[in-house]
Amino acid sequence: MTAVLFTCAGQRVDIVSAFGQAGARTIATDANPLAPALYHADERELVPRVDDPAYVPRLAELVRTHDVGLVVPLTDLDQELLASSRDALAPAVVLLPDPAVCEALGDKWLAHLLFEERGIASPPTWLAGELPADPPYPLLVKARVGFGSRHIYRAANREELDFFLKFTPVPSMVQSVCRGEEFSIDVFCDLDGRCLNAIPRTMIESKGGESIKGRTIKDWELIEVGRSVAETLRLVGPANIQCFREPDGTHPITDINPRFGGAFPLPTAAGSRYPELAIAIANGERPEPRVGEFREGVVMTRFFSHLTLAAGSGGTLEPFSEDLPEPIV
Repeated sequence: MTAVLFTCAGQRVDIVSAFGQAGARTIATDANPLAPALYHADERELVPRVDDPAYVPRLAELVRTHDVGLVVPLTDLDQELLASSRDALAPAVVLLPDPAVCEALGDKWLAHLLFEERGIASPPTWLAGELPADPPYPLLVKARVGFGSRHIYRAANREELDFFLKFTPVPSMVQSVCRGEEFSIDVFCDLDGRCLNAIPRTMIESKGGESIKGRTIKDWELIEVGRSVAETLRLVGPANIQCFREPDGTHPITDINPRFGGAFPLPTAAGSRYPELAIAIANGERPEPRVGEFREGVVMTRFFSHLTLAAGSGGTLEPFSEDLPEPIV
């Protein structure tokens, strides 16, 4: 049974559980003892914060202790660090592309430059001090680093643009507003950067930058966009590619997250088998691409759930089953 270690497990119960169902022994790590995903894994381990020098050594210790074969980051917080620490985490496979790609994709300005360098369509984008004299409004002021649609402001004219550039508290860039329909494409690549599958989905509704309602679509044009972008960048493992279909037929890429997307349950329900592919790669196998093989028309609508914990031995927290209260007559 392959042991899979998840970093920054947080709320990603869906991913940890899916790997368990695929036959993995799951080890979830987080700095916060209240991270729900910890309690849905076979083993849970508390680790230092990502910016602590002891973070990678602690992960390396867990790799040895649990005989880990695969390391899967679940957020954007430690991707570049883990990609740069493959030797320290060996013999486990780190499911990430090269550190330079992780660094670029973690900074939306650097990502734009990378897309242009590799011939990938990207919306016109500028740093604040490099704007043309008469840019095409509306424009977006976007944080260079961040997630969850934080610090994104729409400016209809120069006055609003100047205001938001002064108002935003984080380093930002300016990007043209795409006018077409937005899509996400969940891809998965092997260690050689071959795209094994690409599953497009509509963005019916999002909250905080995360899709909560969507539908898989077998749109071969979008499938090819996902495959081409993934292989051009030599992505490794999962990635979520966000793009628009513009009126002129182009598909500018606005963001790529080299991890499982927030809507992970949707491609999983459509038959992606991404956890199984990840486990096979960790075991030295080389699965063949099955691009376009998934069920279209699968709809996801997400909801809140919860986990209750009680004090355990030695100051730990343990899940427990709640008794429903008696109805009030």
